[in-house]
Formats: sequence, C-alpha cells, structure tokens
Amino acid sequence: MKLVIIMGPHAVGKMTVGQELAKITGLKLFHNHMTIELVRNFYSYSTPEGKRLVKLFREEIFKSVAASELDGMIFTYMCAVELSEEWDYLKSVADIFESKGGEVYYIELEADYNVRLERNKSPNRLEHKASKRDIEHSEAQMIQIEKNYRLNSYDGEVKFENYIKIDNTDIEPDIAANIIKERFNL
Repeated sequence: MKLVIIMGPHAVGKMTVGQELAKITGLKLFHNHMTIELVRNFYSYSTPEGKRLVKLFREEIFKSVAASELDGMIFTYMCAVELSEEWDYLKSVADIFESKGGEVYYIELEADYNVRLERNKSPNRLEHKASKRDIEHSEAQMIQIEKNYRLNSYDGEVKFENYIKIDNTDIEPDIAANIIKERFNL
C-alpha cells in the first residue's frame, strides 16, 4: 500500500501531475477538490460545516483505501508550510496508511507564479474544479492566500525520508510524473 502526497501552491499542477502519475502507476488519484466540490453543493468550504464535512469524507476514504487491496492512492493538498497544524494533518493522513503497513511519499511541486496564473485557466483544471471557473475570483483567492501563507518550503526544510521537490515551471506533467515514479520506484 502506497500513499503519494503531492503538495504545493494553487495551480502548480498537483492534480495534473497526479493524473499522469495515476496513468503510469495504477494508483488511484484523490485530488483535494473531489471533496471540496462535493461539499460546496451544500456549504462553502470556508465555513466550519464545509471544512468538517470535507475532513470527514477524506478521512473515511483514506481509512477505506488503507484497509483495501488497492495498491494505494495519490492525494493532492495545498499546504501552508509555516503552520504546524498543516504538518499535523499530513502526519495524521500518513498514520492511517502507515498503521496498515503502507509507505508514504511526499512530493512538493513549485512553479513560477506567472506560470501558475496561466495554469489557473487551463481547461483540465476548470473541467475538474467547478469552483475555479470564476477566473477573476480564483485569481483573487490565489493572490490573497499567497499574501497570507507560504505555500512552498525552503530548501532543506522538509526532512521526510521519502520526499522530493520538483520545480515544474518548464516541464510537462508526464515528465514530472516519471521523475516521481522513478525516484520512488512506484
């Protein structure tokens, strides 16, 4: 059982790289907006009830997959790296898999801000993330979150054994996926 966590800022390509990685590894992709989009039909993700439901659905899926016969999954997550509660959350997710004998791999993506602004409008992103279709609102969210949080780690800051940081500003998602696959023998 493997859990691959792909993290990074808005529109860095977490889902798109995850899609490519799923194609070449057979691991199932669980991108973070799968639960956000489900819950937003009832509650905004910014509300306490929206956050509670997203967390609940994700936790149940993690537990189910970790106890299953599946080879594993890929989970994408935007992490405010300076907040200890973010790392505590990722640790709690990893614990679910490790408690069942699973292995956890951490991939951090980073890309130039202007490239991410363009990726924010990509057809693939808009197809899978209805909440991002209002481009003006989505860009305003990106700007605000970038002002309030640090979404990429400093070099050497992340100490996980199974960790890699990839600058995917100028590389295609399938190339990034192959780097991940080869690095961790997935």
